[in-house]
Amino acid sequence: MIEDYENPEVEERWCAEQRIQVEEYLKEQKIDHGEIGEWPAWHVPPYVAVWAIESNKNPGWVGWWAISGDLPTDYISAEKVKHPREAMRTFAEVWGEISGYMLRGESHPTIKIGTKEDWPVLGDLLKRRSELLAKFAEDDAVWEE
Repeated sequence: MIEDYENPEVEERWCAEQRIQVEEYLKEQKIDHGEIGEWPAWHVPPYVAVWAIESNKNPGWVGWWAISGDLPTDYISAEKVKHPREAMRTFAEVWGEISGYMLRGESHPTIKIGTKEDWPVLGDLLKRRSELLAKFAEDDAVWEE
């Protein structure tokens, strides 16, 4: 059965599922954070959602950005990234860098994903997702208010 993501109920259910996924991921990563936005800061269901995560050090301010959807769930600091579009660009850049290491069969200095045997497949998937995020970040039409 193909979901109709134009249907507000389907969209709302997808967003709720993604929020839970982000919450579980941040807990697993032991990230000290405040509230997760009730609704994504930006999203295109069922592909991607960018979430504003409140800082515990500065309540009321975004301390982290998280991403989820049909791609790896991940997070970045919001210290220098102030808008979901910038977060999207940053995820694309970081994932592009990591995938390059994986596809060359090299360990990234700080980030580990999967096993070396899985790197050819995971690296290719991550590269393609980073390219998709970069396209979304550059497409003014998807960022119209």
